[in-house]
Amino acid sequence: MKILMVCLGNICRSPLAEGILKYKAKQAELPWKIESAGTNGYHIGEPPHHLSQKVARLNGIDICDQRARRFTADDFKNYDKIYAMSADVIDEMKRIARNKFDAGKVDLLMNELNPGKNMDVPDPWYGPEPGYHQVYKMIDEACDAVVRKYGRTSNSDLGPLSTGHGNPNTQSTIRNSQ
Repeated sequence: MKILMVCLGNICRSPLAEGILKYKAKQAELPWKIESAGTNGYHIGEPPHHLSQKVARLNGIDICDQRARRFTADDFKNYDKIYAMSADVIDEMKRIARNKFDAGKVDLLMNELNPGKNMDVPDPWYGPEPGYHQVYKMIDEACDAVVRKYGRTSNSDLGPLSTGHGNPNTQSTIRNSQ
């Protein structure tokens, strides 16, 4: 299974999500490929924000080798599931991907924990360190739900992902916002 985590700059939320889910997948012996990207190009090639790195490290996860990259339309053909950290990120993904946008592959990460609530992971960029701890906790719990949901499927059988339907509550939100 190939999963992409997406936020705006790919230096705060999505690197944490990539690192956390990689760690959990490895612990569960799941052969998943997990990466992250951002919808803007402001930080291409940069490591994650120092507070994201610190919070990850405090939780036993090293994300210092990650480098920011920009989300592209081709990501829809390269990944089975794409998790956005917030609704504005989905809007940007639509703008970037245009006719390649595949709503069946996209969901808000927090919908795995709270289906249909369409909750955002807040962007901690401008805030103090406690915001990064809050974001870590939210992403950590959502990643547990991802592993529970998709960890039972094998690489050859992606189960719910192979249907291309995604979360019906998010899909109506995605369609209605077009």
